[in-house]
Amino acid sequence: VNSMNQIDTNMQYTYNYEEDEYMTQEEEWDRDLLLDPAWEKQQRKTFTAWCNSHLRKAGTQIENIEEDFRNGLKLMLLLEVISGERLPKPDRGKMRFHKIANVNKALDYIASKGVKLVSIGAEEINYLSTSYIFPFFYSLVSFTETSAKEGLLLWCQRKTAPYRNVNIQNFHLSWKDGLGLCALIHRHRPDLIDYSKLNKDDPIGNINLAMEIAEKHLDIPKMLDAEDIVNTPKPDERAIMTYVSCFYHAFAGAEQAETAANRICKVLAVNQENERLMEEYERLASELLEWIRRTIPWLENRTPEKTMQAMQKKLEDFRDYRRKHKPPKVQEKCQLEINFNTLQTKLRISNRPAFMPSEGKMVSDIAGAWQRLEQAEKGYEEWLLNEIRRLERLEHLAEKFRQKASTHEQWAYGKEQILLQKDYESASLTEVRAMLRKHEAFESDLAAHQDRVEQIAAIAQELNELDYHDAASVNDRCQKICDQWDSLGTLTQKRREALERTEKLLETIDQLHLEFAKRAAPFNNWMEGAMEDLQDMFIVHSIEEIQSLISAHDQFKATLPEADGERQAILSIQNEVEKVIQSYSMRISASNPYSTVTVEEIRSKWEKVKQLVPQRDQSLQEELARQHANERLRRQFAAQANVIGPWIQTKMEEIARSSIEMTGPLEDQMNQLKQYEHNIINYKHNIDKLEGDHQLIQEALVFDNKHTNYTMEHIRVGWELLLTTIARTINEVETQILTRDAKGITQEQMNDFRASFNHFDRRKNGLMDHDDFRACLISMGYDLGEAEFARIMSLVDPNGQGTVTFQSFIDFMTRETADTDTAEQVIASFRILASDKPYILADELRRELPPEQAQYCIKRMPPYTGPGSVPGALDYTSFSSALYGESDL
Repeated sequence: VNSMNQIDTNMQYTYNYEEDEYMTQEEEWDRDLLLDPAWEKQQRKTFTAWCNSHLRKAGTQIENIEEDFRNGLKLMLLLEVISGERLPKPDRGKMRFHKIANVNKALDYIASKGVKLVSIGAEEINYLSTSYIFPFFYSLVSFTETSAKEGLLLWCQRKTAPYRNVNIQNFHLSWKDGLGLCALIHRHRPDLIDYSKLNKDDPIGNINLAMEIAEKHLDIPKMLDAEDIVNTPKPDERAIMTYVSCFYHAFAGAEQAETAANRICKVLAVNQENERLMEEYERLASELLEWIRRTIPWLENRTPEKTMQAMQKKLEDFRDYRRKHKPPKVQEKCQLEINFNTLQTKLRISNRPAFMPSEGKMVSDIAGAWQRLEQAEKGYEEWLLNEIRRLERLEHLAEKFRQKASTHEQWAYGKEQILLQKDYESASLTEVRAMLRKHEAFESDLAAHQDRVEQIAAIAQELNELDYHDAASVNDRCQKICDQWDSLGTLTQKRREALERTEKLLETIDQLHLEFAKRAAPFNNWMEGAMEDLQDMFIVHSIEEIQSLISAHDQFKATLPEADGERQAILSIQNEVEKVIQSYSMRISASNPYSTVTVEEIRSKWEKVKQLVPQRDQSLQEELARQHANERLRRQFAAQANVIGPWIQTKMEEIARSSIEMTGPLEDQMNQLKQYEHNIINYKHNIDKLEGDHQLIQEALVFDNKHTNYTMEHIRVGWELLLTTIARTINEVETQILTRDAKGITQEQMNDFRASFNHFDRRKNGLMDHDDFRACLISMGYDLGEAEFARIMSLVDPNGQGTVTFQSFIDFMTRETADTDTAEQVIASFRILASDKPYILADELRRELPPEQAQYCIKRMPPYTGPGSVPGALDYTSFSSALYGESDL
């Protein structure tokens, strides 16, 4: 159908004068048909219109076939128009031999094209009659049209296939109802005819309608009569085929425009999809960077809390961030990198310039922001744990301060009033001596409390150094104790001096009371110290530390028999005093004037000590059990971490090795990588279980683990890196598949590229240096000079890093072996739609392109300002160049 000017060299026409019969290879013409006047009229009309359809292009026409072709001039002109070639210069004379010479030039040209004219010569043409005219014109038509009969029939069938009541099988009976002609017009120009209103039972109306529209709008002359077609049992095949071929030529230009429109639609669809991917990348990158921007200040906030509960709440919030908020963002970051790589690959495949994200939204910018996020995250976690340790230490010191301060305050309560008494002025010698001895006992007691006061001051100072939140009240209480202690020292010194002055007057003193006081006071202090130690809070972080406390406690218990002997000795002194008083019927009080420590107090404190010892045993054993539980947690975590850590490293090595050693079809490689990914995802429950054990360890405030070198942070970083690596490797293979399919690269070519790359990747790290790359190109048949090699290196290593990746190598090889759309092809397509004008109008775009893509072009095309510009003219050349990055549009 695309070459209607082909010449059928096998078609022959023979006219038998003796039999008065005309014959062809296809059919035998009936004598009665040749002599039928109606048939002759129809044929003359058809051929006259057919000749005029061609002669019109030369600005002339014919009225009568017999007369107008007799001199051969218009016959030669007709052949020039049909063939597009120049015939020999015609003779301009009016003599008969001039006319015959011109006819012979026309017949010689037809014969030179392989059309055989049997028994038809210049003389027959010069005396045209029905006997010669139709065989000659059938030969002429065969010269231009009928050789493509099958192609023309196939074109008609394809164009009319969707229409009801139309079934084109030949060029006679299939056209009698006129619906075939109407369907051809409606298929290409639906604005000219309403096919749904046609009636199959009105064939004459249908044919006339089609011919009138064709003559008026398509410039196709009316070659046939509807009545002749309908009323003839079998319409003339060549006449109908000649007329239908005019429709083919009329619509050929529309087919070309449709092809050009399809090309433009394809290019614009690719461009629109790329723009959508760019906008999606910008949106995802902005959201991820905004989340990082909001999260980092929260992680960098180091405002300490005053209580352990508040810090534990912060730690729990941080765990929620790690479990719930961060993992989706890790996936988003990985997906963003994959989308960016896919977009860049599509741009390279479609011969578009590389995508350059907005400032601050490059993949490297996102990676830098993510690194700052993880640094802030690590610092925040370390700060949280250190702050919890600090608060734990502070709470322990504060409680210890309160216990020691309370004990001291109870002891010091009322001491100043006692020291301020002047009872010795009216006392007897015995009483004075008793007072003196009592005062000596008090001094011993005071000295014994010196260590406690120093401990209280030291604890208060440490609380201040550790920035305890209630340091003000601690300092105030400590200051009061120190001031009171200084006052007690001064008052004690003054009272001693007074008693010593009075001692010379008062000689009597009860040695037994004094002995009791001297021995009871230290023992009482020992018991108070023992009670303090037995009730003292303790913090340990290992089994060794608790075992050390247990050992110290065992040593303390070993001293109890000796202490019990001292207790009995002190009690025996008081018993001796009472015995002496009773023996000598003394009228003095049995109370000891030298000591405030009573027998009942010693007994009660001793019982208290005996009660506290088993309680201390229980506390230590409970702590030992807790430390054993912590040790089990350490071992449990270490057992899993020592398996998971090497597993992650092994998988990383397997992926790296598989990416270098890949062979076979890319789909098989993809399936292998998908299986790797499936196995990795299925391993996730082990990571989750390890996270659970790590949470138990943190809740138990276990901060070290000597059984493994892996921390949870190491495992997390390794796991995230493993997920990112397998996703990136899969994306690389997907990119290779996309490149292979889009560029028409065969699997064998891809295997050859991979084999060549692996052979020259001498370090087996997925990279080739420049020398290896040069050797690889030479091995593949490239004749490289220095300038050509420098040009190739600028393509595969634009950043000058000194290495060539496999993806860069694949991109270069696909550019060398595949065809792509170019800006020139798109410009040529637009030029067809614009009817060879240097500009195009909006109405032409709307007529030739789908609405969405026509509006896309109208919105983005700049106005045309060149020669011959009209209002509304659009510059399709600049627009097409901009699609491929070849202008600043």
